[in-house]
Amino acid sequence: MPTAPRRALLVIDVQNEYFTGKLPITYPPVATSLPHITLAMDTATAHGLPVIVVQHGTPAGAPVFAIDSPGWALHPDVAARPADHRVHKTQASVFAGTDLADWLTAHRIDTLTVAGYMTHNCNASTILQAAHAGWQVEFLADASGSLAYENGAGKASAEEIHRVFSVVFHSNFAAVTDTAAWIKAVTDGVALEKDNIVLSNQRARQ
Repeated sequence: MPTAPRRALLVIDVQNEYFTGKLPITYPPVATSLPHITLAMDTATAHGLPVIVVQHGTPAGAPVFAIDSPGWALHPDVAARPADHRVHKTQASVFAGTDLADWLTAHRIDTLTVAGYMTHNCNASTILQAAHAGWQVEFLADASGSLAYENGAGKASAEEIHRVFSVVFHSNFAAVTDTAAWIKAVTDGVALEKDNIVLSNQRARQ
């Protein structure tokens, strides 16, 4: 009988900047993702899974996430919920310059469930680093989100960015799922499986 995953829920950067600030998340809309984030937090707490709440900060006067500014503050729905550990970071990956890896090791966590913002930036860098370091990773696609970009490399909608990153995660780095399926897996004490690069490519070529 497989051992149940020792999960922790990592809630990344659910801060006002993404709701009322200069970087509004548009896909999935926050009206969809935020309730899933809080549902995941409540589920984790109810099942005794550690909840880690992450907050990104930049120096005073920075255009976004300036520490102690309104945009830096956690969204009230997340701030009101309990956290077993809190991480303040200054780079995209939650592992960069923080105690996250040591905390997970000390608590014998083998599976990291990622929710929050943004899919393609802080979530992506954290997922890849966690996978490379040997943790099993899960990504709650309906409890995260992206925004649109246009720069010298081209233009992409929020939906394109979120979808493509989710497909890439599931091919190699993380089991991509929705919150309802994750709750069932938590309740049943079972792991969620990611796909693999070869099969992902073969399906696309059929």
